[in-house]
Amino acid sequence: MGWIGKPLRRVEDDRLLRGQGRFVADLRLPGTLEAVFVRSPHAHARIGGIDAAAARAAPGVAAVITAADLAGRTAPICVAGEVHTPERLLQALRPLDRVQATPLLPPDRATYLGQPVAMIVADSLPHALDAAELLAIDWAPLPCVVDPLAALADDAPLVEPDFASNLVLSVAAAKGDPDAAFAAAPVVVEDSFTMQRHLAAPLETRGVLAGVDPLTGALTVWASTQTAHVLRSLLAVSLRLPAERIRVIACDVGGRFGQKGVQSVEDMLVAFAALTLARPVRWIEQRGENLVAAPHARDQTHRIALAATAEGRILAVRDDAVMNCGAYNFLGLVVPYNSLSHLLGPYDVAHAAIRVRGVLTHTNCTTPYRGAGRPEAVFAMERIIDRLARRLGLDPGELRARNLVPPSSMPYDTGLLYRDGFPQVYDSGDFPELLRRARDLVRRDAPAPPADGRLRGTGYAMYVEGTGMGPFEGATLRVLDSGRVQVATGACSSGQGHRTVYAQIVADALGVPIGMIDVVGGDTATVPFGIGSIASRSTVTAGNAVHDAALQLRRRILDLAGDVLEAAPADLEVHDGHVRIKGVPDGGLPLGRIAREAAAAVLRRGAPGDGLLAETAYFRPPTVTYASAANAAAVAVDPATGEVTVERFVVVHDCGRVVNPLLADAQIAGGVMQGLGGALCEAVMFDADGQNLSGSFMDYAMPGADRTPLLLLDHI
Repeated sequence: MGWIGKPLRRVEDDRLLRGQGRFVADLRLPGTLEAVFVRSPHAHARIGGIDAAAARAAPGVAAVITAADLAGRTAPICVAGEVHTPERLLQALRPLDRVQATPLLPPDRATYLGQPVAMIVADSLPHALDAAELLAIDWAPLPCVVDPLAALADDAPLVEPDFASNLVLSVAAAKGDPDAAFAAAPVVVEDSFTMQRHLAAPLETRGVLAGVDPLTGALTVWASTQTAHVLRSLLAVSLRLPAERIRVIACDVGGRFGQKGVQSVEDMLVAFAALTLARPVRWIEQRGENLVAAPHARDQTHRIALAATAEGRILAVRDDAVMNCGAYNFLGLVVPYNSLSHLLGPYDVAHAAIRVRGVLTHTNCTTPYRGAGRPEAVFAMERIIDRLARRLGLDPGELRARNLVPPSSMPYDTGLLYRDGFPQVYDSGDFPELLRRARDLVRRDAPAPPADGRLRGTGYAMYVEGTGMGPFEGATLRVLDSGRVQVATGACSSGQGHRTVYAQIVADALGVPIGMIDVVGGDTATVPFGIGSIASRSTVTAGNAVHDAALQLRRRILDLAGDVLEAAPADLEVHDGHVRIKGVPDGGLPLGRIAREAAAAVLRRGAPGDGLLAETAYFRPPTVTYASAANAAAVAVDPATGEVTVERFVVVHDCGRVVNPLLADAQIAGGVMQGLGGALCEAVMFDADGQNLSGSFMDYAMPGADRTPLLLLDHI
């Protein structure tokens, strides 16, 4: 049956479990300097001046870098919303989207707690930390606002004085006639729901090492990143270097979930220091920095209403959402429009009016985090459906079943535009079957509720997610002289199992054993262009690029082998790393021999080409494809203490053709635990002065293994 579809154990795990992983913190070049950042202790404050004399004179200090040292030598980071939002969507919706350039270091005013205002570079981490204590900064605290609803008030302190208000983003879409539907509806329910601010908290914090080649001046950056090619582009702009002089290498990455896919001033500053000092410079983020100063996520409030018939048929939905952008709106419509376009989910709703507004506050920036705006919308929609079920006295599962898009309606046009500007058309799906299986699994073989006084119930939630977003992803496949096949792609792995999944795809398409395939992801020197691992896209985009390159390479291998074997390529096949004549199982040419023949043809006989047995392909999806799932949770609540226990959790999932069921199930299980953490215990809290009250794992509660429920998974 081939390799695709097999529950193959991950080929990368042996090395990692033996402690042979290579994370940024494991790398140290000769003469490496260590960097630390001095960060604002205030949510909003004017910087009167910085006296760095004592810090510069401290033992081991190589440099103290402030905004004055960057003036005229660097550019702010600005990822304009248009980069992420096609012109056709902007023209159709005409959103307000004021994207700010992010200064590497603020020259005169800090706008969130933890914002870096200076960098100390020293010969050791202790020396750098000691010198940071000697930096004298003249702070003048200013009024701040941390609540996004309060930030909309006319008298709220402005985060960006050049703007007339803290409202920097507003996008709305509608279909049908929602006003008329609400006016005529027999039943209307309305409520507000807030998904609190929380964060990725990856096992490995952020980190970067930068070094400069003394002969060529080329810059190499090793980073814990999920978007190596994007990071190279940002470095080129910010440091004013040609992109071809920069190489970015994604090391082993211990989790990221979106936090390591956005711009980071720390990456730019470490590279700047390496260029300035002509020595390698490394920064490894401390856990407290990650919790307080790294990008946060979620933080949306939805005022949502449903209009329905007395029998529970949803007629219309109206939603007005407010998102806390933090101190900078630097990704534009990415998260808020994801919320807007995913609100309706699998439900057949004829009339809708949806608006999302983004607001600046004196908190650190919110960015994509596993789902990137979709979980916030699903939360609001699913909770208001439960309110409707209670109003009507209906079982929540039955109410959902009455409103699902039937499979006979596929492909189904939601009446909205997707984030790529094309009509949002669900290409496939069987939502009723997802829900039917989830309801059956959550009840099947369930033990009788014990008489322990706890209250028990079953909840449901469903979603549809656009996946495989473009604009492209690339892959280069090369047969080495040894006969091994090297796969290089712009997609960066951070634990998903890329080395296994892409090897399975190549093994099927090329006819080589898994053990002969090496996968390299996130090295800008191995594939010219790439986007990275974001937005649930890697298997669709990079996987198809790998597959296309493998098919091209196979054709070329057969052509070369045909010349050597004096046989027509159609009469040949690749099997177990050898090219042989069909029907003749013995003998054949090993792939390494064919790679050497390719080189010889160029070097000895003057054939055109570079002599490499390699092919590159780019996959450009015309639009996204849609995954969907139904979730069910059996929950017990202690009425005396409020303690919540999830006794069993069901996910019935549809992601199309599963390449590796073992890894697919593992990703779903991981997503369930992150979702339970966000629902039950994770929250970033600020006081009125913008001080972070959850800056350690003593106060920011992460779900542990003891919170893992019985997980029941199924796929269609």
